[in-house]
Amino acid sequence: MSTIAIVTGASRGIGRAMARRLAAEGIAVAAVSRTLRPGDGNLEGSLEETVALIRADGGTAEPFVVDLGAPELDRAALVAEISATMGGPVDILINNAAAARRYETLFVDMPREWFLDSVETNVWNTWDLMKAVIPGMRAQGAGWILNISSRQSGPRVGPPFAPHPLAGSVLYGGTKAMIDRITTGAAMELYDDHIAVNALAPNRGVATAHAAAAVPGWPSEPEETMAEAALLLCTADPAEMTGRVAYSLPLLKELNRPVRTLDGTQLLSGWQPEDLDEGGFLPDYLRFNPAPPVPEGLLSAKVSG
Repeated sequence: MSTIAIVTGASRGIGRAMARRLAAEGIAVAAVSRTLRPGDGNLEGSLEETVALIRADGGTAEPFVVDLGAPELDRAALVAEISATMGGPVDILINNAAAARRYETLFVDMPREWFLDSVETNVWNTWDLMKAVIPGMRAQGAGWILNISSRQSGPRVGPPFAPHPLAGSVLYGGTKAMIDRITTGAAMELYDDHIAVNALAPNRGVATAHAAAAVPGWPSEPEETMAEAALLLCTADPAEMTGRVAYSLPLLKELNRPVRTLDGTQLLSGWQPEDLDEGGFLPDYLRFNPAPPVPEGLLSAKVSG
């Protein structure tokens, strides 16, 4: 019986990359997003394109069009539909979908509706989907849950606080911090069920079209490193690799994991473990030099102690 994975936010960016990398290893992918066809959404990318890429590589994938931020969404019914369509229980869940980041809006100006949308999409959706897949994983005797986190979940370093192109990232970073804590707690509670629960964030950010537009010039890593790290965490022994709040490059370096192209056929030049040095593992975005410019219109307050 083949392994079945749900990848949310799979129409573009990191979500698409992870879906392709899993599929290249023979994992059947349920690609979930709001955007079915090119042009349906405000950003480039669609489920049709993701599924076409996977099938062209010889993999198996099916699209599922869902607004994961809808409060009325029955996620247990969604998982049941995916299992029926894909022909078996879900073995892997990657929670990648996220609400709009709202970087341009400071803490004091954040409206309640944006707060609620971010908590619903980033936190409750993750929690609820985890609940929905756990019964099937328990019945199978194993499972893997990966929650995509962010460097923004960590604290700003200060005082004094240096100007930052994403300001405090209070809303997005706050929800991701909760994701990290959900991950470690759930890993503890599900350990005896042989269900791994991990969180993964890019070490340097990935310059997807969305991210690159938010902060031009931000130091980045290729999407292949995140995809490879995700595959590692979704296939490792749950008895040994669980409860991690991991960052892509240090994880690949630690475990000496070769990084392959998204179709799995070649090694990615320049990003193998032996190519990475400690300079790639900066503890937070404030430490790189030179700092990226602050985009016009994006507020970044300097707070003195």
